[in-house]
Amino acid sequence: MTVDTFQPEIAEAMRNFDRYVICLHKTQEEFADSMSSLVQKAIKAYENRAAGLRHGIALDRDTTVILSQAEGDRPLCGIYFNLHSPYRKETLPTKLAPLVEKTKSGK
Repeated sequence: MTVDTFQPEIAEAMRNFDRYVICLHKTQEEFADSMSSLVQKAIKAYENRAAGLRHGIALDRDTTVILSQAEGDRPLCGIYFNLHSPYRKETLPTKLAPLVEKTKSGK
């Protein structure tokens, strides 16, 4: 299994990227390179997955590639665009100070 195995899915993602996705920090060529890298990482994750797991996943800030076990020899390939908005509110900090409750004695 190689990146070329999933060329139809990559070609469709490239068409959709060109038509629908506004991405200010990646050109079409950079996206193509990114897709090849992500598919290769997803293949590696899929081939090295633990027993009982059905997926291999690779992602970056803009794209997620998922290979899913299917009934045939070739896994299913899903390519998803991660949506971002300049209007999105900032997320909460990952580290919060612990809440300390005071007792009646003030301690």
